[in-house]
Amino acid sequence: METSPNRCPWCGQDPVYKHYHDHVWGRPVVDEQELFEKLCLDGQQAGLSWITILKKQQSYEAAYDHFNPERIVQYDDKKVAELLQNPGVIRNKLKVQSIIKNAKGYLALKEEGLSFSKFLWDFVDGAPVQNRYQSMADVPVSTEASAAMSKALKRRGFTFVGPTICYAFMQAVGIVNDHLVSCEQWEDCHELGTQFSLVPQP
Repeated sequence: METSPNRCPWCGQDPVYKHYHDHVWGRPVVDEQELFEKLCLDGQQAGLSWITILKKQQSYEAAYDHFNPERIVQYDDKKVAELLQNPGVIRNKLKVQSIIKNAKGYLALKEEGLSFSKFLWDFVDGAPVQNRYQSMADVPVSTEASAAMSKALKRRGFTFVGPTICYAFMQAVGIVNDHLVSCEQWEDCHELGTQFSLVPQP
């Protein structure tokens, strides 16, 4: 499969994937609801490819009230049944319930006066990890930080947040910069990372 020598090879030639790689993946995110949405979506990819979820992202946003936790926690059995009939999302009961559980965990953190953004970024001391991997074979599927994040999230009621899912999430939202150094996006994400400071309290 041909890929641009200036891109990470995982994105292939799919235009949706290339746009995601070039404009989203690896760029630091601090917005709490955006982080919540991305964590939920990464959990949805368990057992599937990320491109499957990425192509359904707009359908997910429409189906799940744009990932508004306050609305999601109000979902009842009727709403769950509706979601299980929606072809625009993954129709798996555990995955549907996972987003509801995650919304409850998110709001519980807020009720404690904790910033969800700071909670997540604290696993890397508030600054992006700047990796310098030469090939995809060098990139790990999980790390001590992703295992710690997974454990902490599970303790707070989140599901589909294993160490591998957490690491994919960390890569996606720029908590780590895992673009290969040969990738044209590595420098941009590195620059964004160097300008990034500890997440301020809201």
